[in-house]
Amino acid sequence: MKKSFLFFFLSPLIVFSQTKEILKVREFRSKSEQALMSEFRSFLSIPNIASDRQNILKNADWIAAYMQSKGISNVQLLHPLTKDQPPAVFGEVKVPGASETIVLYAHYDGQPVDSTKWENGLHPFRPQLTNGSLLKGASMVDWKMATSTFDPEWRIYGRGASDDKAGVFAIINAFVALQASGMTPTVNIKFFFEGEEEAGSTHLHEIFEKNRDLLKGDMWIICDGPVHQSGQKQVVFGVRGDTHLELTVFGPKRPLHSGHYGNWIPNPAMELSRLLASMKNENGEVTIKGFYDDVIPLSSAEKTALAKLPPVDEQLKNELGVRRPERNTSLNEALNLPSLNINGIQSAGVGKQSANVIPTKAIASIDLRLVAGNDWSRQQQKVIDHIASMGFKVVDHEPTDAERMQFDRLCMVKRSDGYNAQKTAMDDPFAQRVVRAVNNALPSPAVMLPTLGGSLPLFIFEQKLKAHPVTIPIANHDNNQHAENENIRIGNLWTGIEMFASIMLLGK
Repeated sequence: MKKSFLFFFLSPLIVFSQTKEILKVREFRSKSEQALMSEFRSFLSIPNIASDRQNILKNADWIAAYMQSKGISNVQLLHPLTKDQPPAVFGEVKVPGASETIVLYAHYDGQPVDSTKWENGLHPFRPQLTNGSLLKGASMVDWKMATSTFDPEWRIYGRGASDDKAGVFAIINAFVALQASGMTPTVNIKFFFEGEEEAGSTHLHEIFEKNRDLLKGDMWIICDGPVHQSGQKQVVFGVRGDTHLELTVFGPKRPLHSGHYGNWIPNPAMELSRLLASMKNENGEVTIKGFYDDVIPLSSAEKTALAKLPPVDEQLKNELGVRRPERNTSLNEALNLPSLNINGIQSAGVGKQSANVIPTKAIASIDLRLVAGNDWSRQQQKVIDHIASMGFKVVDHEPTDAERMQFDRLCMVKRSDGYNAQKTAMDDPFAQRVVRAVNNALPSPAVMLPTLGGSLPLFIFEQKLKAHPVTIPIANHDNNQHAENENIRIGNLWTGIEMFASIMLLGK
């Protein structure tokens, strides 16, 4: 089994053709595009930041009502034990005679957003249609002027358009398309849509613990993230873990005139800059002691899969305007290592807000991406130990006057929660069937990726439900997820519906 599977997913010579079932799904979609776009636009118009309790519940209620209207049964909101946290939306389809169950996951919450940073008159929760990518000179299209069909190169701009309301919408409408086309899924289907993924899935384990029996399945299939940068669809067998730290370095108790006190009072922004610079060398390697020690090496199958990926490094350098990568490796080699990234730095003002002062503090938020073998809390501690080794007294609170007079350098560290990386074996028999189902919906084979660069809480799935998921991304790689001007290419949304419909026909 293992040998034949490896040949299956690594050989470039296999010819793929889309099945007659998928052509029926496509026919349904092409006749329903106006209605689908209207529904998706309505969904995107609901603000979806996890901390916005009122609107996150509106999203959950919208999804639940939408699922019920499409013939999905046992629809319910699954609340965590902790009160006032976002619920997951559950539903299921029981197929007479089916002996296997798949559970399909996406999340409906989105990253926090600053609407003032959205360009070209866009607003994160007023979805806008364009006739292509704005980065390539596309222009706006009035929704009222859109015809019954939509050019697959057109895009929809809005928060959650790609990450990850597109996944929720594609999964539900894959089932709708099968029903409308007179086809019955060959497996039982459970739907699970999370509302706290972008906030760290802090309470997901509580939902799993409360609903273990309800959430049992033969395989969890995750829809999140972008397709390969080459444009090819991909099946992903693992994700990196994630955790965060916030570092605050302190200066004087009040802002000081830089002329009167410069060269004498330490500047916290300079101190923080030196500290951050000490964490990486000029080759992009993290210099923190033991940072890479726990990494489990890639298997031979994973190395072979990486070697078969289409090269995209030169394309991305030109696309992103970066001549030299941080590390002297390929993108996908770099993504299979743990990383340390500065999310943001804040101190005194710049630009029009700049003033001749020594600030009172400087703050940096950093994220740590983890690979198999890393433990998130242990990785945090390595960073904290490094800070101490650089001469800082590490505290978890605003320093007292006594502490200020006792220690030369003070750094307040706030830990976040986190989760570890997760991997599913590339020769898993059920995963093999998912790969075949995906390829039945495509004109050319999907690429196989051992680990996605982004993070998902799949370690919790494995820990609490004994699940070994695979991930099927659908969003275009240039979707601006987590940033301003997030978008989804319409053709990617349509292909997503077809791929998930094919997965629902897994037994064929």
